[in-house]
This record gives sequence, C-alpha cells and structure tokens, in this order.
Amino acid sequence: MRRKTEEAQFQKSIVHIALPVALQSLLQSSFSMIDQVMIGQLGSVSIAGIGIAGKFAWIYSVVLGAVSAAAGIMLAQYIGQNNMRAFGSSVRRCLQLSLAIAAGFWLLCAAASFGLMSLYTKEIQTCETAAVYLRIYAWSFIPMAVTSIVSVLLRCMEHAFFSLFAGIFGVALNTGLNYGLIFGNFGFSPMGVRGAALASVIAQAGTCVLTLLFLLGSRVKYRIRHNVCEKSDRQGMTQFMKILVPVLVCEFLWSAGENVYAAIYARIGTDACAAMTMTGPVQGILIGALSGLAQAAGILIGKSLGNREYDKAYADAKRLMRYGLFGALLLSALLMMLAPGYVRIYNVSETVRGICVKILTVFAALAPVKVCNMILGGGIIRSGGKTDYVMWVDIIGTWVFGVPLGLFAAFVLRLPIPYVYLLLSLEEVVRLFLSLMILFG
Repeated sequence: MRRKTEEAQFQKSIVHIALPVALQSLLQSSFSMIDQVMIGQLGSVSIAGIGIAGKFAWIYSVVLGAVSAAAGIMLAQYIGQNNMRAFGSSVRRCLQLSLAIAAGFWLLCAAASFGLMSLYTKEIQTCETAAVYLRIYAWSFIPMAVTSIVSVLLRCMEHAFFSLFAGIFGVALNTGLNYGLIFGNFGFSPMGVRGAALASVIAQAGTCVLTLLFLLGSRVKYRIRHNVCEKSDRQGMTQFMKILVPVLVCEFLWSAGENVYAAIYARIGTDACAAMTMTGPVQGILIGALSGLAQAAGILIGKSLGNREYDKAYADAKRLMRYGLFGALLLSALLMMLAPGYVRIYNVSETVRGICVKILTVFAALAPVKVCNMILGGGIIRSGGKTDYVMWVDIIGTWVFGVPLGLFAAFVLRLPIPYVYLLLSLEEVVRLFLSLMILFG
C-alpha cells in the first residue's frame, strides 16, 4: 500500500513539473516547424542560412541553459532545506550572470555576424543570409535570459504552468508575426529572412513580459522578495560555482561540438545543410516531448537529496529512466511512419527531401539513447552534484568520438550526409555507457 502511495505521489509530481515543461517544449517545436515551413517556401538557401545562424545562437541558449540547470539544482535543494534566504540570494546571482552572458553574446553577434557565419560555409549567399538573420535575432538574448531564470524559479516552486502559458503566448505570437512579416500579410511589407528574425525578437520580449507578470501576480514573490536583496554569502557562492562551472564548461564544449557538426554539414553542400535544418523541428518535437522528465529529475531528486532521502532519490531515478525509454521508443516508431509525409510540405527538390527522410530515420533509431542521456546527464547525475562527471562524459563523447568520426566520415571517406550523421551520432552510445557506469557505480 505504501509503495502504491509513493508511486502515486511520484506521478503527481511528474505531472506538475514534467508535463508543463514537455507541453511548452512541444508547442515551441510545433510552432518552430510551422516557421520552418514558412521559411522553406523561400528556398534552400534561406533554410540553410537560418539553420547555421540558429546553430550559433543555439550556443547562447545552451550556455544560458547551463546557468538555469545549476540554478534549478541549487534552488531545489534550498527548498528541500527550507532555506529561503539562500534561495532568494541564488535567484539574484543567477539572474545577474544570465544577463551578463546575454550582453556578451549580443555584442559578438552585432560586431562580427558575417565573420562568424563564414566559419560554417564558404557559400557567400548562404553566409550573407545567415548574418542578416543573426544580427537581428541577437536582440532576443536579453529577454530570453530573464525568462529562463524566472521560469526555473516558478518551476522549483511548482508553478510550472505559469511558464507554460507564457510559452504558449510566445510561440503563437511568433507564428502570427512570421506569417505577417515574412510574406507581407496583415498589412506588413514582405521582409523574408529579416521578418523571421524580427518576429522571434518580438515574441521573446512578449514571453518575458508575461512571465514577469505571472511572477508578480503569484504568491511566489512574497516568499522571495526580501531574500532576493540579501547579500550573497561566500559559502553559497562557492557551492553555486562548484555546480555551475562543470555544467557551463560541459554545455559550452558540447554546443561547440554540435556547431562543428553543423559546419561539416554545411561544407558538404547547401542541399545537405538544408536537409539537416529541415529535421530540426521534428527532432525538437521528439526530444521536447520528453524533456520534462530531465527537468523533473533535477528538481525531484534534488529535493530528495536536500532532505537526505537517498533511497527515494535512487528509486525515482530508475522510474524516470523507464518512463523516458518507453516514451522514446513509442515516438521513434511514430516518426519513422510520418517522415515521408513530413518532407513533402517543403518547397525543395526531391534530392533534399530524400536526404531528409534518411536523416530522420537515423535520428529515430538513436532517439531512445539520446533521451536516456538527457535524463541521466541533464537531470539525475547533475542533481547529485556530480556535474564534473557529466562534463567529462560530454567531452569524451563529443570531442573524442563524435567530432573525429564526423570529420573522418565527411572529408576522408566522403560519405553522404546520412551516413556521416550516423557515425558521429554513435557518440550518444558512448555517453550512455559512461553515464550508466556513474549511476550504478
């Protein structure tokens, strides 16, 4: 009876934390697919250009996500300890750091967008398209920073649905603006790629404002408003940096590796780059559908560890892994069936469509491994404070296996892009093996 009660309580917590995160990720990925289809009507060059610009902007998102992940671990543990003074101080610290990172990336994009994009491709037209998009899109970095930290705060206080509503508003606004600004509907002048970037900026700003309004209108503010202004204690700062630095190094090196992959795809050719970009929204939907489990792992296990309930934390970790594996297998089977129909909605050649289907098939086969890695590394192991272990797992997976295999497959063996993607994606298997050793070691 007690076991059933614990399972019911666990599932209830999953619903409160993981479901809103998963729904938000699904909505963002779904609207991203709609945006991609709109841009896809502009041709392969626009798809490829926005794809490589998005890859660089993604480095910022990953670094910001590292700060949010560290914040989530710290805040969850402070809640478990009922230490609201340290909780408020940590919120302020994370917000300051996120804004500083956002400002740095914005300056880099404003000053050197064309130079950055030339690292990915030597095709001038694609490079110019990417640079135009990136310069405008960079204005969204600061509102993204605020939204990210406030969303973590709300999530840790089990008010994740506030972030979900703000996310729904943001992606709906982005889609409507894309329809108007890209093609010149609703009385706007057609702006093409510039319109897509501007729509993203406005939508991110709107999401930020709505998220802050949710915070100000909730009871959460009364629990933290005095403590946010507290002076940071040295012990808390040391603990925060001990968690953050490995996560930050890990996420940055991982995202840098993913950008090396993007450069490999772009240098294979515009068709290959466009096909890979077309797979992005679908990959986002599948991973996004299960991303809430990683967030739930970090928060639930962090709270258990904060309360010194070690057996409960271990049992919850195994439950989360089972849920993730089952969900990934189900969604992978669905993706394999729907992939041929998905590529037909793009205004690209049959060659690009065929390449895209093959890449999606490879992704579907490896998705269960990717999801397990996301839950293990992104939630379970980090919540236990072993962020340095995760850092080394990601470094070994990406830089010892993934990048060398990708370069060898593309430029020595000169394989087609689906096979290049398959070989470099085998790094996920290496990561899973190492992560399981850490979990059960």
